[in-house]
Amino acid sequence: MDRKALYAGSFDPVTNGHLNIIERAAKMYDSLTVAIAVNPHKTGFFTFEERVEIVREVTGHIPNVKVDTFSGLLADYVNENGFIAYVRGLRATTDFENELQMAQMNARLFTGETETIFLMTDPKYSFISSSLIKEVASFGGSVDGLVPQYVSERIKEKYGK
Repeated sequence: MDRKALYAGSFDPVTNGHLNIIERAAKMYDSLTVAIAVNPHKTGFFTFEERVEIVREVTGHIPNVKVDTFSGLLADYVNENGFIAYVRGLRATTDFENELQMAQMNARLFTGETETIFLMTDPKYSFISSSLIKEVASFGGSVDGLVPQYVSERIKEKYGK
């Protein structure tokens, strides 16, 4: 039996914190799908297609990671694909409060035996968020070491630096 897990998000942009969770979760399951959520109501920093390409590039060294996309309700995607685990990263207690509420709703919506699994982010990445990365980069600050090098280069391209 293939023990499949899911790690989903917007990944706009993917950070070293995200990558840390991906690498650790991939060791726990036979396969890990990193699914990029399509939200037609949000305009991203990177286009949806760019995010897919970037996540594929920065996870290419992990053999059991697959990159996919979905739109709509997360629970529908989980139920259609038979994941046994939905992985979430936690940085701080504020993340836990929000994630707990979502996990409890998902528990009602998941039709199978899917469990939400929380992984604590490595402390050296606990302050990093995609929003903070975009803000720092927009003012010309360096995000090197906070995102994979490939992502840093793509951010610099976006800002023409």
